[in-house]
Amino acid sequence: MSGHTDNSMPIRKFEKEDIKPLEEIVRATGVFREEEIGVAVELMDIAASDKDQKEYFLFSYVDDTGTLQGYYCAGPTPLTQSTFDLYWIAVHPRVHKKRIGHELLEHCEDQVKTMGGKLLVVETSSQPKYELTRRFYFRHHYTESARIKDYYAQDDDLVIFSKYF
Repeated sequence: MSGHTDNSMPIRKFEKEDIKPLEEIVRATGVFREEEIGVAVELMDIAASDKDQKEYFLFSYVDDTGTLQGYYCAGPTPLTQSTFDLYWIAVHPRVHKKRIGHELLEHCEDQVKTMGGKLLVVETSSQPKYELTRRFYFRHHYTESARIKDYYAQDDDLVIFSKYF
């Protein structure tokens, strides 16, 4: 995996104990509505309570002090052969610009490729508070594949990014 060359890989499989601190991270980003935070936690609960489920895979980023700093949740897109969705990726704002999001995204891409994935799809919002998010995907060679006007609400388009492997 990318990033660290020592044995203290900061990205590890998500654990049930991660739910509360990761909920706080999702909340701290300041971009998600309360109902979106609820969905993020619901997916964490599903992953934590059913180890055999195959819809989602989650990984957490833990720094060298043992503090959770971010995570991602992805999974195979139902009814497709090799398409995956990145449902959530969040990094605590206190550690933005430290390449943690980059490492999480690279890890996700590696997982998708390992599972036979050929396409990773990400959905986000056109709202100004998501500008940094959209730039993040462009920097990582994602293409804006589609935009649906007023999808989430008036003046809040759905922006779909994708990357082929």
